[in-house]
Amino acid sequence: MLYRDRTQPVKERTKHLLGLMTPEEKVGQLVQLFGWQTYNHTDGTIELTEDFKRQIREGGVGALYGTLRADPWTGVTLESGLDARAGAEAVNAIQRYALEHSRLGIPLLIGEECSHGHMAIGATVFPVPLLIGSTWNVDLYREMSRAVARETRAQGGAVTYSPVLDVVRDPRWGRTEECFGEDPYLIGEYAVASVEGLQGDRLDSASSVGATLKHFVAYGSSEGGRNAGPAHIGKRELLEVDMYPFRKAVEAGAVSIMPAYNEIDGVPCTTNRELLEEILRGEWGFQGMVITDCGAIDMLASGHDTAVSGEDAAVQALTAGIDMEMSGVMFGGYLLEALRSGRLEEKLVDQAAARVLELKFRLGLFEQPYADPDAAEQVIGSAEHAELARSVAAEGIVLLKNNGILPLAKDKSKIAVIGPNADIGYNQLGDYTSPQPRDRVTTVLAGIRAKLAAQPERVSYAPGCRIKDSSTEGFELARKVAAEADIIVLALGGSSARDFGEGSIDLRTGASKVTENALSDMDCGEGIDRMSLHLSGVQLELMKELKALGKPVVVVYINGRPIAEPWIDEQADAILEAWYPGQEGGHAIADILFGDVNPSGRLTLSLPEDVGQLPVYYLGKRSRGVRYLEGNSQPRYPFGFGLSYTEFSYSGLLVEPAVITADGTAEVTVEVENTGSRSGAEVVQLYISDLVSKVTRPAKELKGFRKIALEPGEKQTVTFTLSAEHLSYIGPEYIPVVEPGSFRIGVGRNVNDTLNIDLTVMED
Repeated sequence: MLYRDRTQPVKERTKHLLGLMTPEEKVGQLVQLFGWQTYNHTDGTIELTEDFKRQIREGGVGALYGTLRADPWTGVTLESGLDARAGAEAVNAIQRYALEHSRLGIPLLIGEECSHGHMAIGATVFPVPLLIGSTWNVDLYREMSRAVARETRAQGGAVTYSPVLDVVRDPRWGRTEECFGEDPYLIGEYAVASVEGLQGDRLDSASSVGATLKHFVAYGSSEGGRNAGPAHIGKRELLEVDMYPFRKAVEAGAVSIMPAYNEIDGVPCTTNRELLEEILRGEWGFQGMVITDCGAIDMLASGHDTAVSGEDAAVQALTAGIDMEMSGVMFGGYLLEALRSGRLEEKLVDQAAARVLELKFRLGLFEQPYADPDAAEQVIGSAEHAELARSVAAEGIVLLKNNGILPLAKDKSKIAVIGPNADIGYNQLGDYTSPQPRDRVTTVLAGIRAKLAAQPERVSYAPGCRIKDSSTEGFELARKVAAEADIIVLALGGSSARDFGEGSIDLRTGASKVTENALSDMDCGEGIDRMSLHLSGVQLELMKELKALGKPVVVVYINGRPIAEPWIDEQADAILEAWYPGQEGGHAIADILFGDVNPSGRLTLSLPEDVGQLPVYYLGKRSRGVRYLEGNSQPRYPFGFGLSYTEFSYSGLLVEPAVITADGTAEVTVEVENTGSRSGAEVVQLYISDLVSKVTRPAKELKGFRKIALEPGEKQTVTFTLSAEHLSYIGPEYIPVVEPGSFRIGVGRNVNDTLNIDLTVMED
């Protein structure tokens, strides 16, 4: 059979296979079922469900979602889930049945969640994307993406639903943690690294997975920071800001994309033909597959109310350019009938099915559909990947304040580790995380104890309070422990931990306890949007109680969105922003606290002083104003900000030539010197201001960055090359233009601290 001949072009193989298929089989390729519902796991045995086997025999399944996903939604626990080898073997059993019992032997496309690690039992839990963005190290992220791809493909996962390329506009949004930050250029750099890392040199490699870009588009610009709310955004801003990272990822070769739940100007992204066909496929030349988010088609008929029925919704989605439906309920339930009634043209089904089949061919699934259980055992959760997770966490943690208390000395002082995020492992992992054994996650307390293992008496602990609860019954123990210490490390913040059945904590003793009425501390994550950016519960009150003791307090924030607590900003002796640092987060935090790692993380979100300042992202227009009645509109900590244990100086900023044509290039150079006494890494940031333009422009735009490591006294020349790509904007006719005139180039340590020089673009 031609379609089985790997020497033939993918297009020819697809055309031949499509010609052999019935309408039922074509529609089946567009249906993705929930993978964890296709089998039962009992006493170490995998048994496929009868319903799944029937659907396979009838040709009604093309893909599975979350076959190895484990979390409270799926109901898969540590006890009922599958380890590395068993997971690979289960996927093989599913795939084998599909190949042997479907008429044409078409392999299933196994799709998995991998936002910051494969969401399966035993997989490495890396820091969340918000911390990854704060590393400003795309090479490190590319390496991490390769590790995630290896772990996922080893268990049979062939595509992943990442990276998340949403540009954060309102950090009250619960999914802020899943994003790299607020700047499109920076996100675009991470987008390219993600595609390169996940997909590797060859898509059909045993260590590569297809990247799915999400959520297309403007999902991070929702009304009021509410998940899936309408996006009020102009076409120019949409093209320049929200769509930019997606375009860069498409240019890098991404093979799949997921439209967002939200609407733009009254049109849901799921049925926005201008986005999916005219721009994505037409202007950008995207050749891959478009898959919906879960429930997005149903939302058309019940939510957006742009469809009168389920069938109408399914037809609208397919007509607009959707190729596959996650969950498969609407496509599987309505497309065949729409075909038979003439409401849907078969050529549209053929087009979508062909795109799905092409991706399967490109992934090499027809040649190698099976996972490698031996490889799964070796690579999943390996020591090498754990060390990589620790490195990523250490590079992304941001030092916001330090009055000299840090780094801590290892040979003296008794340390009280206090707070609701001091010793709760799940609270530092973020959303989209699988169940974890307690010993798999290193908490702040565990990390500090490991540093001082030879002197365990120097470390004491009290939880103090919970994240959200109003109880202060733990304050007494916290005060007692703090009073006996020299320094307080206070771990505050938020939690995106779903209910993993971990019970609760006795605030009076700090001991874990099992209760039927465990309190959820989840105040962040998907669907958990907030009105405020204050700390939840009584965490601020706990800080005030401890500060009253007169001891130095080092605050460690572990959280998924910015925290606005001016009192803590003023009163804490030092503040670390650790976001959700993953399974090795406690080690990474301890590395920084004790000076084994010099902090080099820099903010990719502007942190407001008060929620009333929102929106506070730096990429604003000059006309946005500078003050409110109560104070100024500037963030407490600006975009790109972060402290170090050493000092860096900038000098000798040059741009050569100083005058170029619109299609010319210029080199920007600056000297950066480590003037302190410790080795360290600096993030050199380049911003551009178009001083006069036909259309209003942001006051500053990030257009380049380099992370460099310098020894004390060492100096390095950093060079950036500027071209039309950096100087252009979407002009009056909605096409990229480079206008003649003056541009101010700023290079420095954050958006508000730069050396400046002018570049002139002259008329051709």
